[in-house]
Amino acid sequence: MTTKSLLKQEPAAASPSPEDVARVSEMLGRMRILIGRRIIGRTAIANIAPGLEISHLDVLDVMRRIEGEVTVGAIAEAMRIDPSRGSRLVADLVARGVLRRDASQADGRRSLVVRTEFGDSLLAEIRSVKRSLLARVLESWPEDDLHTFSKLFEKFVSSYEEVFVTAEKSAEAELSKAPQPMP
Repeated sequence: MTTKSLLKQEPAAASPSPEDVARVSEMLGRMRILIGRRIIGRTAIANIAPGLEISHLDVLDVMRRIEGEVTVGAIAEAMRIDPSRGSRLVADLVARGVLRRDASQADGRRSLVVRTEFGDSLLAEIRSVKRSLLARVLESWPEDDLHTFSKLFEKFVSSYEEVFVTAEKSAEAELSKAPQPMP
């Protein structure tokens, strides 16, 4: 299933109003610019670990979400980057003492990636800075509004992942099953 085929599908429930869709689209564009500039992550790095790069934070973040053994390949896949780039990022974090490599208990030939004690404390500090920055942005919101927003935002992101990421993985799986031309 491609993104193009997703756009052609009829919605299962009542369609959202064009005005609401336009508003969400506009806000996503504005948010993309803010996220693209990585304001929160850059501020956290400047305060906690000036030598790190944003992509190092991404490695630490995706490691938390990987189910099963965390390998360089799993990190690269979760970050949607080339495995060699993932390997360089992990090697840099290993050299900095943030991560270490361990042998897999399931397959001793496979190398796992694990946060060190320093890596755990660094991640905790960075998350704390990020959350305090977000709290500053949200401090004037009424409690009920914030609670409703947090639930709806989680639902939005989960739906987005379900529609696009799952479809993209299905399309990639279908392509890998297709007969390959002979060299």
